Amino acid sequence: MINLYANDVSRAAAFYTRPGFVESFRMPAAGLPVHVELKLDGFTPGIASARAACAGHGLSPGEGRGMEIVLWTDNTDAALEALAANGAVVLSATHDFLDGTLRAAWVADLDGNPIQLVQRKHGHSGAA
Repeated sequence: MINLYANDVSRAAAFYTRPGFVESFRMPAAGLPVHVELKLDGFTPGIASARAACAGHGLSPGEGRGMEIVLWTDNTDAALEALAANGAVVLSATHDFLDGTLRAAWVADLDGNPIQLVQRKHGHSGAA
C-alpha cells in the first residue's frame, strides 16, 4: 500500500475512481474524510489529508516526491484522454518504448502526484 497526500481528500478519491478504483475505507465514515483507501486489482493506495499529516504527525507532505503510481491499461491513449478530461496534467504524451512492446504516458493527478499509464502492445508478451 502507498499513501498519497492531497489537499482535498474527497476530490482526489473521486479522481481515482474514474480509472476503476473502488473505495474500500473512509475515515471518518461521515463528513469530510482525512483518509480514504481505494482498491484495484489487488493494489490499495491510500489518500491522506496533507493538513492532517502536518497537524497530527508533524509531517510536511509534498517535499521530495520520489514515487509514482503505475496503472496498467488496455488502452493508454484512451486512459490518458479520460484522465486529462478530468483534470490530470499531461506530463508525457503517449509513446511506444521497450522496442515497441509497451505504450506509456504520464500524467499528474490533481495534487501533482505522477501516474504512469502503460499497456502491453498486441502481439508482444513477456515481463516489462
